[in-house]
Amino acid sequence: SGQVDYRELLVAPVNMRARLKALVDREIEHARAGRQAHLVFKCNAISDPDFIHVLYDASKAGVTVDLIVRGLCCARPGLPGVSERLRVRSIVGRFLEHTRIYYFANGGDEEVFVGSADLMERNLSRRVEVLCPIRDEEIRRRLRHVVLDAYLRDNSRAHLLQSDGTYLAVSPDDHDEAPFSAQDALLAQTVEAGRTTTS
Repeated sequence: SGQVDYRELLVAPVNMRARLKALVDREIEHARAGRQAHLVFKCNAISDPDFIHVLYDASKAGVTVDLIVRGLCCARPGLPGVSERLRVRSIVGRFLEHTRIYYFANGGDEEVFVGSADLMERNLSRRVEVLCPIRDEEIRRRLRHVVLDAYLRDNSRAHLLQSDGTYLAVSPDDHDEAPFSAQDALLAQTVEAGRTTTS
């Protein structure tokens, strides 16, 4: 396609890298102004060096950065003066995690994107990939405050990346909590919704 301008879509290799960086930069400005600033990215891999530095810049500026990355993640959390506000968790359970969700708190005017792209050089620069904004408020709220919250709460299948590159399993005993599996909880919700729909 010769299309080079998109009103809503983030399309690689055309505009996705620049648009994602602009969205993170906007979050940085919110943090500096004392407004709500939070990124939650759920994807399969993060290895693009330039974008990792974008995430480090966000952390240094005071943005809370939560990365839910099933596989390879080259961003290191907890580095003094670099990534102290950045956390990385991996969840491997019954189902293969393959969804990509990108959340921006945006000072309280939340934005959520879904699509095909991981934060890898090949995805951002060499492949055709698409992220689209979620405009429906109910879907946007569910993705952020049900789905992503579940993955951030998981203490049964989650492993937290340490600054030395090792992973530590999260345990309910760490915070005196009941066991919680994001996949099990979301599956139970889906089954219950199906029963309600058919009854």
